[in-house]
Amino acid sequence: MSYFLTHLPTGWHVDQAILSEEDRVVVLRFGHDWDETCMKMDETLFGVAERVKNFAVVYLVDTTQVPDFNKMYELYDPCTVMFFFRNKHIMIDLGTGNNNKMYVPRLTQQLGD
Repeated sequence: MSYFLTHLPTGWHVDQAILSEEDRVVVLRFGHDWDETCMKMDETLFGVAERVKNFAVVYLVDTTQVPDFNKMYELYDPCTVMFFFRNKHIMIDLGTGNNNKMYVPRLTQQLGD
């Protein structure tokens, strides 16, 4: 599903997406298109992108091709989703204690058992 969502190819494009959007939330998925966890997240994001287009825009960022934010945002997990509104990082509460970003755990065979 990642090929249906817009990829931001450089750090400049990521910055411009965050800076230029004034009316909608910017949703950034950091990770890799080939990663199983990211594929599942991309499927979910694609599924909601049309429904939320009036108040949110979704972008994908490959952390290997665009390593600019890996250290700044501590992108050490295989798949991370972050939210921005009017050039401000939005803190979220998912009950995990880390409210800077949404970490997507790696899928394992045990989840299916």
